[in-house]
Amino acid sequence: MITVSGMNKWFGKNQVLHDINFSVEENEVVVIIGSSGSGKSTLLRCLNFLEKAQKGTISIDGKVIKAKSKILPMVRQEMGMVFQHFHLFPHMSILGNVTEGMIQVKKIPVHKAKEKALKLLDQVDMKEKADTYPSMISGGQKQRVAIARALAMNPKIMLFDEPTSALDPELVGEVLRVMKKLADDGMTMVIVTHEMGFAKEVADRVVYMDEGSIIEEGTPDEIFNHPKEDRTKQFISQIL
Repeated sequence: MITVSGMNKWFGKNQVLHDINFSVEENEVVVIIGSSGSGKSTLLRCLNFLEKAQKGTISIDGKVIKAKSKILPMVRQEMGMVFQHFHLFPHMSILGNVTEGMIQVKKIPVHKAKEKALKLLDQVDMKEKADTYPSMISGGQKQRVAIARALAMNPKIMLFDEPTSALDPELVGEVLRVMKKLADDGMTMVIVTHEMGFAKEVADRVVYMDEGSIIEEGTPDEIFNHPKEDRTKQFISQIL
């Protein structure tokens, strides 16, 4: 689904990604872990061109995609993204937030968009809040709505950038449950997270990053229980 070759990224003179080679297979759940500032979120944002890498290539479904490619808007539609902060439209109801992209971008008729949105809200246990507004629900509920909104565009791939880091601890579990259900249903997912228990449970593959480089990758058992690289061993010993 995704192949990254030789990706390098600078912010000014500061190089934040170093020769990244990375791939994601269809129906695979890849979890990226590492300390703050290790380049995890930047890598994720480069995958759907929210950030532009200065070197390297990104292929989606076998097609090399460039920042000025005519098909980039279509590619973005196929890559749903959920951020740390929910970015819901405060003036729209929960239902309106989920239907907006379908109506404006995909040109789906309003009644069909509402029908699909209600099914998605039901999927994330938020159907009963469809007529309320973002200011009236908790952070965990907002994040579940954000997931429903991303799914509404019918993406082939879901990208999650630390989706629980802005939540109070008691709200984290409800979001992780929704994400686990997506993983169980076969959604292709790339997840940046600090939730190591979740990573162990849902990941097909874990990627450890440090100082803008991929240091090691493998199954959850290999990374958490039998890491090979010294930097990985040190990181794992600090978090477990």
